[in-house]
Amino acid sequence: MLRAAGVGVGDEVVVSAFGNVEVVEAVTLAGALPVFAEIDPVTYCLAPTAVEAAITPRTAAVVAVHRFGRRADIARLHLLGQRHGLLILERGESEGPYEEIARRRARAAYLDAKLRGVRTPDGGDGHTYQQYVVRVPGNGRPDRDAFAQAVRAKGVECRVPVKTPVHRLPGFRRCVSLPETERAADETLALPVDAVLTKRDMQRVASACNALGGLLQPAL
Repeated sequence: MLRAAGVGVGDEVVVSAFGNVEVVEAVTLAGALPVFAEIDPVTYCLAPTAVEAAITPRTAAVVAVHRFGRRADIARLHLLGQRHGLLILERGESEGPYEEIARRRARAAYLDAKLRGVRTPDGGDGHTYQQYVVRVPGNGRPDRDAFAQAVRAKGVECRVPVKTPVHRLPGFRRCVSLPETERAADETLALPVDAVLTKRDMQRVASACNALGGLLQPAL
């Protein structure tokens, strides 16, 4: 799509560094320069204010990726695009049929009510819970990685959604300040809410997490 729109050498494309290395690779393959902008700490998608701050005379496009079942603020990004003459591209997720989404939402609601000591996801704006991503801030108690290891030891599958931001990867390194992106990479953990999970499975997830005591307050 970038090439079809005439984006290429000498152009800049604003992208997120929170995962989606394939998007950054696509920008590079088109001959353009990826410019990393900050994410919204609630949706994990590009923050429109950060996108606007990253715009230069060479900016040709913005690629917004919807994350974990939350949508980027496309309306505001399109307004930016109109104001600055930019191409706004979206990369979505496969959400599945309505019944599957409804079951994921039910499991997410259960965890919202039962989990203690971790920051549960904000369920606003039609969240479809492609992944149920909690925050495990480190403040002297067990950090995210130790928490994940302990939960797995109790038989609960979990995964770190973004291990390293793209701007820290070899080949894409940039000297740019993205504190929300790096904090999200350090703290986020995806817990299972698959539609096939039973009530007993969900009880096991909540019990495994709560047994660790959690982290009652995020680090200041």
